[in-house]
Amino acid sequence: MQDGVAVRLAPLLTRIMLGTDRASGDPHQDAAKLPVRVRAWDGSSIGPDTAPAFVIRHRRALRRLLWKPGEMGLVRAYVAGELDIEGDIFAALGAVQSVMRRGDEPIRLSSDDKREIVRTAVMLGAVGPEPKPPAEEFPAGRGGEGAGPFGESAEFFRLLLGDSMAYSCGDWTGADDLDEAQRAMREAVADRLGLFPGARVLDLNCGWGAFAFHVARKESVRVVGLTRSRAQADHIRERAGEMGLVDRVEPRLGDLTVAGDGPYDAIVGLGGAELGGGIGTAGLSAERLHELLAPGGRLLVQQTLRRPGPHQVRRTFTTSYMFPEDGELRPLGEVISLLEEAGLEVRRVTALREHYARTLRAWADNLRRHWDECGELATPGRARVWLLYLAASALACETGRIGVHEIHAVRRDRDGRAGESLADALAARSGGR
Repeated sequence: MQDGVAVRLAPLLTRIMLGTDRASGDPHQDAAKLPVRVRAWDGSSIGPDTAPAFVIRHRRALRRLLWKPGEMGLVRAYVAGELDIEGDIFAALGAVQSVMRRGDEPIRLSSDDKREIVRTAVMLGAVGPEPKPPAEEFPAGRGGEGAGPFGESAEFFRLLLGDSMAYSCGDWTGADDLDEAQRAMREAVADRLGLFPGARVLDLNCGWGAFAFHVARKESVRVVGLTRSRAQADHIRERAGEMGLVDRVEPRLGDLTVAGDGPYDAIVGLGGAELGGGIGTAGLSAERLHELLAPGGRLLVQQTLRRPGPHQVRRTFTTSYMFPEDGELRPLGEVISLLEEAGLEVRRVTALREHYARTLRAWADNLRRHWDECGELATPGRARVWLLYLAASALACETGRIGVHEIHAVRRDRDGRAGESLADALAARSGGR
């Protein structure tokens, strides 16, 4: 261990990262307890040599932690570039998360902890007014047009998501790369829906149009795709023109209020991350989905969900930088109940947690490969936001704190029938049996 700023940081970091009663007062003993290595702006360092490394580039990072101990302080310092992560960001975040949370609750600091933190910060010249949040952070309680993952350009997302620009979970069963996994998922979903030529499909979150173009071209269906991003809607219109699919793919800017009256033979939602809170939020009610589906129609959504149990609603990294509205996740049982209470019959539920975690890691790999380009296309801060979001979400999936489930439901006709397939349901509606 070197002398300098890092040694003085040991008691402060121990309290912030490990919580109450973990600091001994001996910098060397405190440093040994840290799950990460920390290097300060003067070049001094503390922590195990083999641990993931955090680099404090500016004392303002400490001021952020002083005002916001825990997740938000660390996030703001990282997004602002005052705190950096060297090496494997997954290992670094995993080490921090393993000690900063007990269950799903953030750490709590005692009065003595807070006094010690202030004393250390005074010694290091880190005391002062609370720094303004990074420009990339949304104002509290408000998102705004283009907020979240819709503000970046199409080229940014091409580099992040791959050439297909599919913003959805891949099917990695037998797949060797991201494009193959995404293609396999699109084909499997179209198969499970049982689409037929001429079927009318509502895509709840069409993203950049990957699924809409796939089924419009291969299954000859008509797709209405919803998006909250004008850039996505413009991109889809342009691509539909280039592909000769203008009469089959129609993007609409907004939520279910712009979906029209239906009826739709199938409703699909594959962008689990992009759904935010998903089914049950103001913009995606189960009752409205039931109204839009034709009798015998199929609903298939892949939704990000949290595990059941008590859940404190609070401002987090995700709601502050990614999904300012409808960002609170629901447990699986609650979503199924909402669908059933709306009159839909849930037929199948499939866990995709491991597949989604692998997809998130693949996106993170793409981002790191194109780091400089993505920083120029958005901002360096937005690139950091995306990397942090992808890595943290992948870890949350891998540890079971969140997951993605595919939920398949049907709307029965007035006689309680739904048909064994979508084609059967259409034949029944047409008087074919």
